[in-house]
Amino acid sequence: MIPQVVTNETITTISPNGINFPQTEESQPTQQRQDSLKKHLKTEIKVIVAIQIMCAVTVLALGIILASVPPVPYFNSVFSVLLKSGYPFIGALFFIASGILSIITERKSTKPLVDASLTLNILSVSFAFVGIIIISVSLAGLHPASEQCKQSKNLSLIEYDYYQPFYNSDRSECAVTMSVLAGALSVMLIISVLELGLALLSAMLWLREGVLTSLRM
Repeated sequence: MIPQVVTNETITTISPNGINFPQTEESQPTQQRQDSLKKHLKTEIKVIVAIQIMCAVTVLALGIILASVPPVPYFNSVFSVLLKSGYPFIGALFFIASGILSIITERKSTKPLVDASLTLNILSVSFAFVGIIIISVSLAGLHPASEQCKQSKNLSLIEYDYYQPFYNSDRSECAVTMSVLAGALSVMLIISVLELGLALLSAMLWLREGVLTSLRM
């Protein structure tokens, strides 16, 4: 019988203590998979951060526009709660800060940075959830405010029938104001829902990265 030589290539590494640990080539595919997952994670984070920052800037811009609008009778109370809560400003700043920190953490993945990114994204989830509730309440209050505005114009029309065209114009202003505010609040609501999903996804990604970082330590 001819003896067959079975080759099993190994790679010998020397630890700092001088002990040899043979390693087979099977570890290379595992390392390649980890590198592939890491690259995929970085790509996901970049896309999420880009959308997150753009949404935050949009929310901030809408908040500034609403804050700069002159007093509108019957409609001030609708969006005053939203502005007093500070969500369009504080929430947007949290979204931007979490996005910037995610970019820094993606480039230099250390445990403190990963934990900080995870914390900021959890706070962003909380702000987005609260913002969705406040905006929904504001949207619900638009219709009653519009009806009060129209009733007020109707009373004025009855008292001053001579100026009917003028007061009909005022009644149309109620509808226009309601449409503009409904559009702005609806856009802010959609963006807030998107921010909630992005912040939640980012938190899950950084939670996974935190676990992997802990295992590597």
